[in-house]
Amino acid sequence: MPEVDAVPLARLTTLRTGGQPARLIEATTTDELVAAVREVWAEGGAWFVLGGGSNLFVGDEPFDGTVIRVRTTGIDELPGSRPDTVRLRVQAGHDWDAFVAETVARGYAGVEAMSGIPGTVGAAPVQNVGAYGQEVVQTLVEVELLDESTGEVSTVPAVELGLGFRTSVFKHHYGSVPERPAVILSATFELERVGDDARPIAGAQLRGALGLDADEAVSLRWIRDHVLATRARKGMVLDAEDPDTWSAGSFFQNAIVSESFARTLPEACPKWPMAPEIDPVTVIPLAAFDGILPPPPVERREVKVSAAWLIENAGLSRGFRFPRSRAGLSTKHTLALTNRGEATAAEIAQLARFVQQRVQAEFGLLLQPEPVLVNVEL
Repeated sequence: MPEVDAVPLARLTTLRTGGQPARLIEATTTDELVAAVREVWAEGGAWFVLGGGSNLFVGDEPFDGTVIRVRTTGIDELPGSRPDTVRLRVQAGHDWDAFVAETVARGYAGVEAMSGIPGTVGAAPVQNVGAYGQEVVQTLVEVELLDESTGEVSTVPAVELGLGFRTSVFKHHYGSVPERPAVILSATFELERVGDDARPIAGAQLRGALGLDADEAVSLRWIRDHVLATRARKGMVLDAEDPDTWSAGSFFQNAIVSESFARTLPEACPKWPMAPEIDPVTVIPLAAFDGILPPPPVERREVKVSAAWLIENAGLSRGFRFPRSRAGLSTKHTLALTNRGEATAAEIAQLARFVQQRVQAEFGLLLQPEPVLVNVEL
């Protein structure tokens, strides 16, 4: 068992909080990872898997359990489903941004807009990470996983993973347990071979973020460089010298609400329909037509609304913090709760609850945390 000396989780998480676990295991190969997880499951007791620590909010008290840190790396290139595509099977512990950088270097398109997202490849499908119109669900083919219910390793196609907006069957949502408890061992993506040449960008959201016209052509390298610069301006690229990046990224999810509720929010609040409006087509056999058309089906459409806008317009500006508190909103982006230096988890939780209360009081909407909470409650 590759057990190492335990250290406070504050040293292994980007939000820089967390007490010391009873045991810390580091797995650098898939065999080590599988053996470690199976042993911990057999022993019982509390445990969790740690990747890059960028989507965790851990409490101050010691964690009375085992932390398995995934350090596996490697990318295998496989044939794609078409001549113009390629598949890359990536080990779970591989750094996500290093993976993206490699795809750009090889001229493979599909994940370049997700440059700069912290964490590991194995964590990416868990919450279907995304940015600027690209999401893992668009390129993920399958995952290799160790299923807790069977203890067996299996390969599961992406269509069976319940991938939605920042969610999957693996996601530990606040106040609930995962639908399918498992540990991801590797993930396989199918990307498009485009090379280094400039080409028009299809995604309107990405074009808008980068200030591109519809017919303007740019290379993958150009996209990556400009996405990284855009994220850095928002404090969303890790920097040991910048407290605005000492966070778990976006602490609250953009809210998904009904179309009717979205209409109650101010017109200025950014809103994005979650599905295109498609006119229903009803086919009626001529012999069965009685001259009366049935009413069209009523669809309950959902809308994504900007959590950052809701926070700012609930009266909480960038850089807000309580007097003498070491936790505060980022000075660059209100959606990030940051550790300004030696903040406790209790201080960050206090700020998070206050943000929730202000937004709920102003707009009637309870924001949900995006990171996984361990040993801490809001």
